[in-house]
Amino acid sequence: MWRLPKSSFSFSSLRKLILTRDISGSASSPSLSIWRRKKEMSKESLMVAKELKRLQSHPVRFDRFIKSHVSRLLKSDLVSVLAEFQRQDQVFLCMKLYDVVRKEIWYRPDMFFYRDMLMMLARNKKVVEAKQVWEDLKREEVLFDQHTFGDIIRAFLDGGLSSEAMFIYDEMRSSPDPPISLPFRVILKGLIPYPEFREKVKDDFLEIFPDMIVYDPPEDLFEDQEWRRESDEE
Repeated sequence: MWRLPKSSFSFSSLRKLILTRDISGSASSPSLSIWRRKKEMSKESLMVAKELKRLQSHPVRFDRFIKSHVSRLLKSDLVSVLAEFQRQDQVFLCMKLYDVVRKEIWYRPDMFFYRDMLMMLARNKKVVEAKQVWEDLKREEVLFDQHTFGDIIRAFLDGGLSSEAMFIYDEMRSSPDPPISLPFRVILKGLIPYPEFREKVKDDFLEIFPDMIVYDPPEDLFEDQEWRRESDEE
């Protein structure tokens, strides 16, 4: 579904990758992740968030404010503003700050940063933006652990984006991170409205964990979910 562009090599990208590996040991290491810390809004970040929302319909003034104020925010303030916009499902503003964050000198590829972006985009059914974010994380060699894969896939399923969810599921299956049962169960529950996809994941689960059991919902529940999905599409 999502085809990735051919990777481009440059000295600056190599330097950035080496710097990342030296500091965190891995592009996805959670040990130093700023994206897992509690994010509290300072007075400065509150002011910036309010002004960004006010100016988003005025492109020239918006871009000027990004350069004059947002780029000067402290790291913790920029992180907290992005987290607040994600909470509010402000897709346009999130994507703008996403670009700002990735240009910051302190930026390091991080699976929690990408997880939060993808889950917000899934909630809002933004496939094009999700594809862009996915291509970025692949270029930066970000690796999700199995729990994070499960959370992201479930978010896409809950957002009604089953094809995108299964694309990410295939990525999960090819991940070097050893499979564990809980993410599969999270995904299987989210796949109840999609019996065909659920059967595929169920077969994989039972192949990997032959001693475990999958409890299927009653057949009439599948039919009810299918009817609801078709009604929503109409």
